[in-house]
Amino acid sequence: MKKTTASKSSVKPAAKPVLMAPKAPAKSAKKPLPKSAPKTGMKPKFKRVLLKISGEALMGDQQYGQDMQTITRICEDIKGALSIGAELCLVVGGGNIFRGIQGANNGMERASADYMGMLATVLNALAIQNRLESIGVETRVLSAISMMQICEPYIRRRAERHMERGRVVIFAAGTGNPYFTTDTAAALRANEMGCDLLMKGTQVDGVYDADPRKDKKAKHFDRLTYHEVLVRDLKVMDAAAISLARENQIPIMVFSIHNPNSIAEAVCGKGKFTLITDKK
Repeated sequence: MKKTTASKSSVKPAAKPVLMAPKAPAKSAKKPLPKSAPKTGMKPKFKRVLLKISGEALMGDQQYGQDMQTITRICEDIKGALSIGAELCLVVGGGNIFRGIQGANNGMERASADYMGMLATVLNALAIQNRLESIGVETRVLSAISMMQICEPYIRRRAERHMERGRVVIFAAGTGNPYFTTDTAAALRANEMGCDLLMKGTQVDGVYDADPRKDKKAKHFDRLTYHEVLVRDLKVMDAAAISLARENQIPIMVFSIHNPNSIAEAVCGKGKFTLITDKK
């Protein structure tokens, strides 16, 4: 038999290996800045600040509970204040969930009602912690009532170490004692942490001689003294908190927490607010 040989034209040359260029390492996606990022060049006038957030500020347009969109916006403002070099610690209220004084007025024992209010502040502190951590801000919740499975117990030196390491410390459960408000807790913690300023974020942009939401002719105060607040009974904070701040010469700034960049601007001494000091 004759051997058949394939024609040269039918034999395909072996394919040469293709050398692939190594892929460039993927660029890490930059996290978008929050919509309310502060302007570049802003410098804090007050270095270490305690921010008191009322429970009502966390409700948004709701009648009760937590509005997560509002909490997220507030947390983005907190991150913006940190980005300009401020050190922040927080005291949060619980009036959006339970208010101890209202429980007492409805027939509850005052001490039990106040303890329930303290637990409400822990719920709010955990919600704020969750949102801050989700946008890259390291936090610690320290509670005046020990609950080890949820948060750390409040120890002053531990709180100071956390702040020195750049963490936002959230103080929960008030002072841990009934008959004291979270305003008093804010003044107390501001003293213990050596803060330069106590900021109270409210629903309005400062202190007025009447409710500006009801009275359009209400007068806004740019500056007040501790004495004037007590004598006029302006209801900025309770008398114990005002007296504690006065004794230790910690200025109090009252501003609206609902304005964009309000926290960063307040730390820089800008925006509309009322400053309460010993001198007018």
